[in-house]
Amino acid sequence: MTADNLFRVSLFTTLGLLMTVVAYHRLQAAKSGEPISRKDEGLWIGLPLRLAGLGMWIGTFVFLIHPAGMQWSAMPFPDWLRWTGIGFGVLAIALMYWTLTNLGKNLTDTVVTRVQATFVSTGPYRWVRHPFYVTILLVMVSVTLTTANWFIGLCGAIVMAMLVIRTPIEEQKLIDKFGEEYRTYMGRTSRFLPVRFG
Repeated sequence: MTADNLFRVSLFTTLGLLMTVVAYHRLQAAKSGEPISRKDEGLWIGLPLRLAGLGMWIGTFVFLIHPAGMQWSAMPFPDWLRWTGIGFGVLAIALMYWTLTNLGKNLTDTVVTRVQATFVSTGPYRWVRHPFYVTILLVMVSVTLTTANWFIGLCGAIVMAMLVIRTPIEEQKLIDKFGEEYRTYMGRTSRFLPVRFG
């Protein structure tokens, strides 16, 4: 097996495990039957977020089944850097499982808070308010490094930028839902990093 094929098999396995974790928790959250509106995040956030995400996944899929189809945007990454990408992917699986297990049925794919949402400050939420986004960043870095592809990386960067931009909207929804409890929580945690600055 060539090195490139080994990277493809490793990435396929990593993404398969990650998607299994996400799909299971999304299905559990969807059992409530509650319709989730995506209007609150706004078209100017929602459209580029989803288009960039689609571009990233299409590019990754093409890389996995026909890598020559993504050769036009390939970068000359050394093997050690690509294996680092696989390492980030394994870390992302563990963090995704930990995050979603604690988030439970509160999971949505937009800024809307579920009607029956519960306040979560356990697991990774003890230190950061948005560990799900941190996990997504790990996935984006993992896929970019493993595929050694600037187009996939660019799409991932746009996804992350849109998630960062929409975070204040999501936090306002959480303040509206949980009030002073969430404000106090904001005072003792940071958005993305488990450290406080200033």
